[in-house]
Amino acid sequence: MTSLVQRSSGLVQRRTEASRNAADKDRPSGEEDHEPRRGDEQDEDDTGDSKEARLTLMEEVLLLGLKDREGYTSFWNDCISSGLRGCMLIELALRGRLQLEACGMRRKGLLARKVICKSDAPTGDVLLDEALKHIKDTQPPESVQSWIELLSGETWNPLKLHYQLRNVRERLAKNLVEKGVLTTEKQNFLLFDMTTHPLTNNNIKQRLIKRVQEAVLDKWVNDPQRMDKRLLALIFLAHSSDVLENAFAPLLDDQYDLAMKRVRQLLELEPEGESLKANANELLWAVVAAFTK
Repeated sequence: MTSLVQRSSGLVQRRTEASRNAADKDRPSGEEDHEPRRGDEQDEDDTGDSKEARLTLMEEVLLLGLKDREGYTSFWNDCISSGLRGCMLIELALRGRLQLEACGMRRKGLLARKVICKSDAPTGDVLLDEALKHIKDTQPPESVQSWIELLSGETWNPLKLHYQLRNVRERLAKNLVEKGVLTTEKQNFLLFDMTTHPLTNNNIKQRLIKRVQEAVLDKWVNDPQRMDKRLLALIFLAHSSDVLENAFAPLLDDQYDLAMKRVRQLLELEPEGESLKANANELLWAVVAAFTK
């Protein structure tokens, strides 16, 4: 996985003036920073989530990675596939569907502990329910690292290939089309045609970018345990998916430097220690450990 130091070198490649113009363009006035959000553990008793609810972590990461006009992610991004599978595990954990097994007397590390189905109540999201069914039906249970690999299809065991979730980006894009965020077009690339999903609702993406920026700038709390768990997860997963840079591109250079410095502080945290703190979500930190080990 590309290091943060390597990614931050993109600072010198950014077009400063263009970035500054983009920061001011289409900025909605008089709107809230973001719509009211339910609590981190909000869906523990839910049997389904409303279609008009906020975006899932997977959809937010994909939206950050999509080129607005072209409607597809970078062909060179080989991180987003596993990043989206990490999103699924954390989303299911925050909705009260998954948890890690007890650490036991020998204090197993996060990556050695297995993922347990806490509730099989439907989430209302087809991808999440598909992943949840795989995890529920699998015995013996697998670890977080194994599930990221299995759901991505990165396994040499042909007996486990059926765990792979296929066409995830396309399915997530269609979800965003249904929610009025993207539209669907066909583009010709000389040798083949490709379905693309250009941005149609710029306000939603701008609010998402603003939330990410403010989390490490104006609303920085210098304590991950005090941060909203979904937002904390989004920062980690956007970085792991190599799309976090897109959220910081419109910033002025000094703001960009400060934002990256604070992201580095988060990446340098010890997941094992953070998972032991009060109100920490262990599975969230297990996914972080899987991507930062």
